[in-house]
Amino acid sequence: VQLQASGGGLEQPGGSLRLSCAASGITFSRYGMGWFRQAPGKEREFVAAISYSGGNTNYADSVKGRFTISRANAKNTVYLQMNSLKPEDTAVYYCAAKWNLGTVVDITVRNYTFWGHGTLVTVSS
Repeated sequence: VQLQASGGGLEQPGGSLRLSCAASGITFSRYGMGWFRQAPGKEREFVAAISYSGGNTNYADSVKGRFTISRANAKNTVYLQMNSLKPEDTAVYYCAAKWNLGTVVDITVRNYTFWGHGTLVTVSS
């Protein structure tokens, strides 16, 4: 199983970035997908998650209204559109997969089975 995250980089406050995560080795359409992040010296935290069908989403309060998670099952890819970026969004962003054919979107780090290597997002002027 591989989850390959990309799209990170350096962006100014107020700017936008779009992260992508391409999955292989799993039946992507049967997995709920999540984005998590870890800043230096902090624990990994939930950012956003989406159900296997894309019909349900959930967001951390800190990103609600600024970030949008979506998925393209035909491309085995999940996305995270990040707008109005803030310095506190600086972190390594990870995508993760969890077998889940239900509508409840899981926000718990330990419940996800497969993880990518992460992509660094730095928000600074």
